[in-house]
Formats: sequence, structure tokens, C-alpha cells
Amino acid sequence: MNVLVFGSTGQVATELRAGLADAVFLGRDAADLADPAACAAAIEARRPEAVINAAAWTAVDRAEAEEEAATVVNGAAPAAMARACARLGVPFVHISTDYVFDGSGTAPFSPDHPKAPLGAYGRSKLAGEDGVIAAGGTHAILRTSWVFSAHGANFVKTMLRLSETRDRLTVVADQIGGPTPARAIAAACVTIARQLRADPSKRGTYHFAGAPDASWADFARAIFAGAGRATAVEDIPASDYPTPARRPANSRLDCTSTAAAFGIIRPDWKAELDIVLGELGVKA
Repeated sequence: MNVLVFGSTGQVATELRAGLADAVFLGRDAADLADPAACAAAIEARRPEAVINAAAWTAVDRAEAEEEAATVVNGAAPAAMARACARLGVPFVHISTDYVFDGSGTAPFSPDHPKAPLGAYGRSKLAGEDGVIAAGGTHAILRTSWVFSAHGANFVKTMLRLSETRDRLTVVADQIGGPTPARAIAAACVTIARQLRADPSKRGTYHFAGAPDASWADFARAIFAGAGRATAVEDIPASDYPTPARRPANSRLDCTSTAAAFGIIRPDWKAELDIVLGELGVKA
């Protein structure tokens, strides 16, 4: 399958590169998401069999001060990509986020749950979802959460870095979600793209997150245990760690429709964490 991937060095794009040797990857130098028309033109010029958008504005806090720019990257660019894919009749897989929800309650959010983002980043991603759907083509919006890998910036690498100089860390314990390995997201995107080519009726919005659900503090403890670090974790509420952007307290995602439609089950993040720690050379 001739796949065009937007993104080159991000966590998911890096994993896609490892699994899609023949794919074309467009980094910012080749297709800047700040220029939606250029992104659409890149699709038209290459005429791929499927497109995966693994690029995004991910600076959640900075988006609060730069919402217009974030909305171009996360909203207008995916919409332009989706319209180009619709014109060519090729499937478009777009990665989105749990931040489109308000994080209320304790039940996992289903794909059709009402959206109510808490901040600029969530609003920008919701704009992208709306644009992809409005394009009317064969698409899959794949919402995920708490992405980690051996690449780029993520919670695992932050905790490991901090544990090098501290024997105790305070970590938020009242935000719950599913840590999700980037490798599994990449594999899911490829599977979905292939199945959409064979059966466009599967188009829609889906969820994909690691299992079991955990708090950030639980996740940190697992990281330190796996890396053989003696750093202690003290649970704190999110209110003790204020940030410019509000984070959802509940990031649980109901992934049952993804399993039903594509046969993709939630990955065991603890098993994948062991692999990532090994790749980073810190596994105990």
C-alpha cells in the first residue's frame, strides 16, 4: 500500500517509519501544517493509496496563548488534507485526542459522547475532527491519550530524567487515563487504513488507548519500578500542579467499537513500557 504520512520525527511518525519502509514521510520542511493548502497540494501531487496524519500542534499549554496558530495546524490543515483525500477517493486516518472531552465523571468516553473541550488545544483538535468529517470522504478519526515511546518528549522520558537527580517526586494522582504506546498507535493506523481501502463503510470516529487505566502517579511508579529507580512518588491533586491549560481529570476512552470494527484491542501499556525502557537502556 502506497501511504503518505504527514509527520516525520514525532513519536507516532517515528514508529510508522519503522513499520512502513515504502511510505513517504513529509516533515515540516516538505509540508508545513501552518500552510493547509500546501498539505492538500502534497496529497494531490503524490496521489497515494492512503494518507495518515501523524503531525500536530502538541504544545498544550502554549496553545492557550497561540490558539489561532494551533487551530490552523490542528484544525484547518487536517480539514484540507481530508478534502484532498475525498477528491482522490483515498482513505484518510487522522489522530486526535481525549482533550475534545471535558474530562467529567469516571466512565470511559464513547466516540459519540458530546464534545466539550476545556481549552485551546482541545478546541483546535475538535476543529480538525469537524473538518475531516465535513470533507465527506472515507476517513477514520482515531482519538488516543497519554502517548509514550523511546522517541521525542513524553512522560516516560521526563520521569526518567527527573529521577536522575531526585529521590522523591510529587505526581498528579486524580487524572486517570490509558497510557498508549506510540508503536501500537502506528500499527493501528496502518491496519485501519488498509481496512478502510477494502471497506469504506467502516469510516467514522474511534478510540484507542492502552490498558489498564491508571493515574499519572501510577504510571510514574511503574516507570521507576521498571527502570530500577528508587525514586518515591507522592500523590498530589492536579490543583497542586497548576498549568496554563486545564487537563481532563477523566481521560478514559471506550475502545470497544475499534475492536469490533477493526479487530484492534487495547495494548498492554505495562508490557510495552518494558520494551521502551529497554530501548532507552534503563530497564532494570
